[in-house]
Amino acid sequence: MDQPLSDDQRRVGKVRRYTTCVSLVLMVLCNAIVLVGLWVSGINLDELAATPDVFNSKQDVCLRLRWQPVPGASDPVPFCSEWINLSDPSGQTHQIQRESRLQQGPDGQYYVGQNIHADYRLLILVMFVIAVIASGLVAKCYLVSRYRLRLESAPAHGASRVD
Repeated sequence: MDQPLSDDQRRVGKVRRYTTCVSLVLMVLCNAIVLVGLWVSGINLDELAATPDVFNSKQDVCLRLRWQPVPGASDPVPFCSEWINLSDPSGQTHQIQRESRLQQGPDGQYYVGQNIHADYRLLILVMFVIAVIASGLVAKCYLVSRYRLRLESAPAHGASRVD
């Protein structure tokens, strides 16, 4: 025969179920907060994490040339500023970023310099996600401990109160 559960075992079971429910609710809530925050901020993750697109004469067709002065060169140098990538099935044109500058390499050839600029939007997004997760964990600990204290302070289920 099954032995009846003691008050402590029932309390532990209730706390475990409550913890599971709070965890599931906070997972959904925190993910919703992150997604709404991402939507409100307007950050395009594809653009944010993309590497700069550069013309490759072996697989691209140049559509527009641009002339740009280069330090160390006497005359402006032509380079492709808009092209079609033949391996891209979308057929969209690709353009060089305006802030990209030409640099002369040690071999005498000209290369597009990768301007490394700090983009703090990704850092802010990561910090926001960490803050939401941390606040969710704090809320879970607070709610579970408050529920546990309430169960412990409540009189036993079958006990009668004597004044």
